[in-house]
Amino acid sequence: MSETPPFEGFGKIARLKRSVVVTEKIDGTNAQVFVTDDGAVLSGSRNRWITPADDNYGFARWVAEHADELRELGPGRHFGEWWGSGIQRGYGLKGGYKRFSLFNVSRWSGERPACCDVVPVVYNGDFTTTAVDDAIADLVANGSRAAPGFMDPEGVIVFHPAANMMFKRTIKADESPKSLAA
Repeated sequence: MSETPPFEGFGKIARLKRSVVVTEKIDGTNAQVFVTDDGAVLSGSRNRWITPADDNYGFARWVAEHADELRELGPGRHFGEWWGSGIQRGYGLKGGYKRFSLFNVSRWSGERPACCDVVPVVYNGDFTTTAVDDAIADLVANGSRAAPGFMDPEGVIVFHPAANMMFKRTIKADESPKSLAA
């Protein structure tokens, strides 16, 4: 007789019609700042640690230059988008100017280090596809909230706290994988 396998329960299913936060999806490069319990500050991209000698669009150099301010974020991982001049769309930022916008709008909408921005909230309320459509329409009509006057924003991120999941919707070629988008 075979041994009984370990039991795996089926997780709870989140309710769809709950509060969501829809933010502007900024077209840059994913980045993270990690502050250790003893105050060391590390920089990372989407999939690796980076250093000023092995950088990602200058983010590691920027983190090193702003380490004292970034310690104010506190211990832990702080994810965001590194964007601006020379990265993806550029958002009309010139002269090498780049910005770091934190993703966690609930935590960082108030006080934060002066060197950090937060991704702009486009909608906050119950999930509906109409709310997401309206957020996209707002960006198409009015341009980027992260870089006012820039009329080619990428799209939105829908964060569903009850499911602890994020979903993205782009303005152009949303039905295609990014590798195939024009």
